[in-house]
Amino acid sequence: MIDKPEFAKVFMEAVPHNNALGMKLISVGDGVVETEMPYDERFIGDPKTGVIHGGVVYALMDASSGTAVIAHKSNPVSTATIDLRIDYMRSATPGQTIRARAECYHVTRTVAFIRATATDDDRDNPVATATGTFTVEHAE
Repeated sequence: MIDKPEFAKVFMEAVPHNNALGMKLISVGDGVVETEMPYDERFIGDPKTGVIHGGVVYALMDASSGTAVIAHKSNPVSTATIDLRIDYMRSATPGQTIRARAECYHVTRTVAFIRATATDDDRDNPVATATGTFTVEHAE
């Protein structure tokens, strides 16, 4: 049997881009993961305000969502993004860690469905939300 938390960790850390952005896997459940990415001045999108670029938030939500698919009880062995819609609610507060919680809530034979939320220290006021679909490949 696959050790889901370890497999999810390996999956997330295998992507050099995730490592370059400082993403860390915080928790893994059945199709649910929590991740975080510390504030880094290299990823500022607006030098006047110090706000992190939206593309970096997107990358965190995409990586978190794919990892949630890998953590699903249907035991997929690989996945890739088909479609990911991000709704940006507000700018992340400069200097604060951005956290994402992603849930894979439904899996068919070939497609997984996710929803995710990104927050900073104000957990009740999301930075962004997402819904999406991912490919699913199962071991033969």
